[in-house]
Order: sequence, then structure tokens, then C-alpha cells
Amino acid sequence: MTSTEPLPGSPGVTELAGRDPATGLLTVVRIEDGLIAKVTRSPAGSAGSAEDAEVWIAPGFVDLQVNGFGGFDANAAEDDAGPEVVVGLVHALFAVGVTTVVPTIVTAAESHIIACLRRIVRARERDPLVRHAIPFVHVEGPHLSGEDGPRGVHPAAHVRPPDVAEFARWQAACDGLVGMVTLSPHFAGSPAYISDLVTRGIRVSVGHTHAEPEQIRAAAEAGASLSTHLGNGAHAVLARHPNYVWAQLADDRLAAGFIADGHHLPADTLIAMLRAKGLSRSFLVSDATTLAGSPPGTYRTPVGGEVELSAEGRLSHVGTPYLAGAARSIGDGVAHVAGLGPFSLGEAVALATTTPGAIAGGRGTLDIGAPADLVRFRRSAGKAELTVEDVVVAGTPCPRV
Repeated sequence: MTSTEPLPGSPGVTELAGRDPATGLLTVVRIEDGLIAKVTRSPAGSAGSAEDAEVWIAPGFVDLQVNGFGGFDANAAEDDAGPEVVVGLVHALFAVGVTTVVPTIVTAAESHIIACLRRIVRARERDPLVRHAIPFVHVEGPHLSGEDGPRGVHPAAHVRPPDVAEFARWQAACDGLVGMVTLSPHFAGSPAYISDLVTRGIRVSVGHTHAEPEQIRAAAEAGASLSTHLGNGAHAVLARHPNYVWAQLADDRLAAGFIADGHHLPADTLIAMLRAKGLSRSFLVSDATTLAGSPPGTYRTPVGGEVELSAEGRLSHVGTPYLAGAARSIGDGVAHVAGLGPFSLGEAVALATTTPGAIAGGRGTLDIGAPADLVRFRRSAGKAELTVEDVVVAGTPCPRV
């Protein structure tokens, strides 16, 4: 029942089984022609093998913010990498259960942003599974805070005000593939820019900001609907109240992404933020960089210089307590949230499937007729990661780590 090979006499038909994290029921998913054809649920132990009852089955994870993974960098200099870097990035993420990948291009010169966008287009043309996995691109910046703290590691030299003409050039370069933009709404022209992008069907997210609460509310009024890795990309010390974190937590028009790697947000902070925003308006992101999925050790990176990746997945500047990016998969984030105490495994899985999947155009479900993007995994209590058993993308079995 756990094979991803076609069933005898039924070419192109596959069945996968495991327990549903939301209900605990044994769930058998039948795949035909790359789509979910049937879902059967029964009490665990009433059907299937004992192995199936110990393995969970869920929609493939949806990550709306991925800078890199496993040595592949979506922001690599154009002279250093071609479309194969994006193909490698997506397939490396398949191996850890991520079946919807939103490459994230960060603040840079316009020429570099356009080069990265074109590289993603070429990767989607080269590989049908990559085309399926990438529904759109997220551009994080360059319209961010220029202040130390909120800016994060985005280069100050390339921070600039929002410009609809520049956005149009991005879209022209990538056949309209940009579907999400992160900005700080402190710029005077932010509401008009946000409104213009939303009219074009683009998701606008507030992030890396020092905006005043009224500017946050004005952004939401103009159509901004998301917050980028809320609680990070902020000043180390904030006024107790009011501030831009409270303003985003309080606004129900903004769904919020959170980095749940155990390092970016302390447990108490993450619990409080998820409760304040509500699970239906929250989702996990990895915000992973190229060193995510790499062995522990000391590395030298173009951004950040010498960094150390610990066995626990903390990426920090050597000799300092400061983080140098995220280095864990979104599946690890699921395990972390499920281990916090207040949230069930089913709720944690939904934060990486259903909620971000809705933002990605209807992914992250086990609905009949949906693309057969699935992950089977084991979870051990107290462990900060999941053990992926099987990954299927659009009905195609993918190698796992």
C-alpha cells in the first residue's frame, strides 16, 4: 500500500496510505494521471498495514519564502549560475517534502533582480515538475526600511522607494511571474503602489519595516494582505507600544508568515503570536538560505561573510550571537510547532499546507481533482525534524534524502 509504483494493470495509478494528522484516521489517497482521484478514511487499525498507521500522510508542504537550499541559491550572481541552480533548488526541496516552492528574490540592483527572474523562467521551461512546483515568484524588497535592524541583511545601497514602472519591467522580464512583493509602507507613495499591484492580482506583504501603525493600517486599506516573517526583520529594541509588530498582529486583513526554526522566534513569542493572529491567518515559511540542508560547519558566504551552521540548524555569524539567515526546512518548522505544546500536529501541518496553499492559488489540500502533491512522514516526539518517507509531485514519485 505504500509503494509509489503504478498498481498492477493500472498504468499511471498509484495509492499512498498513512494517518491524517488532522484526524488520526488511516487515509488512502488514490492518484490517477497526476491528480487525486479518491480519498478513503477509516479508523487506524481497521485497514491497511501496521506501518501505514505509524506514518502520516499530508499534502506536500507549501513554502512561500525560499532564498536557497542545499547549496542552491535563487539569488546567485548571473555569472555564477544558470537555470540549473533553480532546478536543483526545487528538487532539493522535493526531497524534504516541499512540493510548492516560491523562490524569493531579495533587494539588489534592478538588473540583478531581472536576471534572477529570467533564470527562474528558464528553469520552469526546462523541467515540467519545476514549472508545476513554482506558481509564482516572491520579490522581497527592494522597497524596504533602510534602518539597521528592520533592513536585516538587505544591502542598504539598493534600498529604494516603490516604483510601478520598475515593477512593470520585472513582469515584462519574466512573463508576469512575480506574484508577491514585500515592502515597507513607510514610503510616501506606498498606498498608491500597493493599490496598483493588488489591481494586477499581486499579493503585497508588509515586512522589513519601521512604518508607523497608521502606515501599516493604510497599507492594509490599500490592499496589502500579508506580513513577511512577522517578528523578524525588526529593531532589536522597540517601544513597548504602539509599534509596527502590534499593528500587524492586530489587523485581521493581514495574514502573517512566521519562521519556526527554533532560533528566529523564541517559543513563548511564537506561541503568543500564533494565538494573537489566529491559526487561520498564520502560515509558516522557511526563509531558507543556500546553507539550509547543508552539513554543520563553518562557511563563507557572499552575504554575511564567515558563518557557522550548528547541528541544531542555527546559522550565525562566527564569533557573535547574531543570526545569519535561516537554515531549516519548513518541515522542520512543522515539527517545531507541533512540539511547542499548545498546537496539535494537524494544526502544525495546516500552517505549512492549507493556509499558504490558499495563498498559492489552491494548493495544500487532499481534495478530489487537486494535483497529487503529497508527503508521507514519521515524527518522533521531542525531535526537531520530520523523517520524510515518500514525496509525490503532480503524481510523480521524487527521490528523498
